[in-house]
Amino acid sequence: MSEEKLQNLLHVSTVINPPESFVKNANVKSYEEEYKKFLDNPEVFWAEVAEELFWYRKWDKVLEWELPYAKWFVNAQTNITVNALDRHVKNGKKNKVAFFWEDEFGNEKVVTYGSLYTLVNKLANALKRAGIKKGDRVVIYMPLVIEQVAAMLACARIGAVHSVVYAGFSVPALRHRIEDAEAKMVITADVTIRRGRAIPLKQIVDEAIRDLETVEKVVVLRRLKPRVDLIGEKEIDFYKFIENEPSYCEPEVMDSEDPLFMLYTSGSTGKPKGVIHTTGGYMVGTYYSMKTVFDLKDDDIFWCTADPGWITGHSYIVYGPLVAGATQVIAEGAPNYPDFGRWWKLIEKYGVTIFYTAPTAIRMFMRAGEEWPNKYDLSSLRLLGSVGEPINPEAWLWYYKIIGKEKCPIVDTWWQTETGAVMITTIDGLPMKPGKAGKPVPGVIADVVDKEGNPVEADKGGFLVVKYPWPSMMRRIHKNPEKYESYWKTIPNCYFAGDVATKDADGYIMILGRADDVINVSGHRIGTMEVESALVSHPAVAEAAVIGKPDPVKGEAIKAFIILKSGHEPSDKLIEDLKYHVRMELGALAVPSEIEFVDKLPKTRSGKIMRRVLKAKELGMDPGDLSTLED
Repeated sequence: MSEEKLQNLLHVSTVINPPESFVKNANVKSYEEEYKKFLDNPEVFWAEVAEELFWYRKWDKVLEWELPYAKWFVNAQTNITVNALDRHVKNGKKNKVAFFWEDEFGNEKVVTYGSLYTLVNKLANALKRAGIKKGDRVVIYMPLVIEQVAAMLACARIGAVHSVVYAGFSVPALRHRIEDAEAKMVITADVTIRRGRAIPLKQIVDEAIRDLETVEKVVVLRRLKPRVDLIGEKEIDFYKFIENEPSYCEPEVMDSEDPLFMLYTSGSTGKPKGVIHTTGGYMVGTYYSMKTVFDLKDDDIFWCTADPGWITGHSYIVYGPLVAGATQVIAEGAPNYPDFGRWWKLIEKYGVTIFYTAPTAIRMFMRAGEEWPNKYDLSSLRLLGSVGEPINPEAWLWYYKIIGKEKCPIVDTWWQTETGAVMITTIDGLPMKPGKAGKPVPGVIADVVDKEGNPVEADKGGFLVVKYPWPSMMRRIHKNPEKYESYWKTIPNCYFAGDVATKDADGYIMILGRADDVINVSGHRIGTMEVESALVSHPAVAEAAVIGKPDPVKGEAIKAFIILKSGHEPSDKLIEDLKYHVRMELGALAVPSEIEFVDKLPKTRSGKIMRRVLKAKELGMDPGDLSTLED
């Protein structure tokens, strides 16, 4: 991290108020009052949230904090699946729909809390019979199907630690994760279906586990006919595995601090790390954010378009929504197959009320044109969310106007694999500022500081930090305590998220990009998000990524990679127009020296642009770990 001041060139001035009717009915009546309640006594605040859930044994102490290590709900005992399933089945919600599932061909399943409960219990019993015990690691490498969710919950029920790997990772990426986790079992499927094609998964597993002695069993969900062959005694069909099992499995009594899952980070900044989350705090944090950030009501239909291969899917498809008793939509396959109407058709069909997706998807739909969403009735929607990377103001406004019809508040959420739950957003009822994530969620103390940890002036760039522990925080990095401690040691007494940001006079935080991606032009540090937002605000541009290149005069010069909207062609005139446009938006400092038109950008499978890959290619360097690269 350099001494220079971060420039804040992108000035967000639009303020949009949520509808009064929404504010009146919101679960959080007043952000200020809720936040003050937290600040007055953080431990009492979190204890009250935790009291709403089931515990075998209550805590002796809410928080034990010895920087950088925290324990939440000390000596409490629970099981997250009792809160996600048993609690609802016993409280009259047995026949409430947990999931509406659909694939690209329109095949659908309706899964109630009662039927999910039975599937999870049978699978949990089968895991125990196969010798899986509390603390053993199980790798789940599956498509977005009900059985994937059940596999995660079955592990949690018996205290096994699951590590979900996105079903699209290559052999080396999967092998690294299985080996690092020392997994005893892999649960997979024969194929995942995407863009109408069956993409094989089992043969990737076969190669990934070759000569790995830790893997004792491979459970295979066979979807295609004729059925894929299973080899030897190590492999077994998913439904044969569970067919004779009892439909109740006694849940393992878990200490609040027992590990729940291990998830490898997306690797947009280098080698994937095994982030470990524990049971009690993660459960309380994700449950609270479902009720507050997403304003979840009993009759809502919630759709998070992520995959459980990412933290977003763990927290906002599996654990948060199920503990909160939500009804959800999940859809396997591509968002724009068989056409760009797929998602909007599903919102109309199922009456989705809360929709949570990524800026990269929103920009893709912007490129396709508003005629697609306009074909469908989206009037059921009442709240929109954004996740994964900063959303530029143009995409925010398109989402607000075209999808939300100017009546749905947008929660632009900032959080990470490491934080477990949403940390910063414009919580229900607050005025919204397109391009700014918003304020810390009650329960979170976040700030923008210099490298000594001193708060920076309003609208000046600095480093985004969290100054106090929170329940859903990661507890460690697998086999790498130094890496874990570095999060808390880079800036004194703060969790440093690795992002640069600004905070305005109203306390709204805008994320400018990764600290590693900041470009140093003539001693001025410029965030990538600002330049990319300025470029995307030009009518010809669909997506943009910028990097810094060494420059003998300026230190670094800006190079931009541009994807054009359909109907626009690359030309020298367009390059000049774009440079002029950035000059007018941000000033001369931020004007790219070079602009290259491309058909696609390197992204992680969760949609984040991998600028380091662009930079490595440009400079002829080694791009490092590419296991999370989508293509």
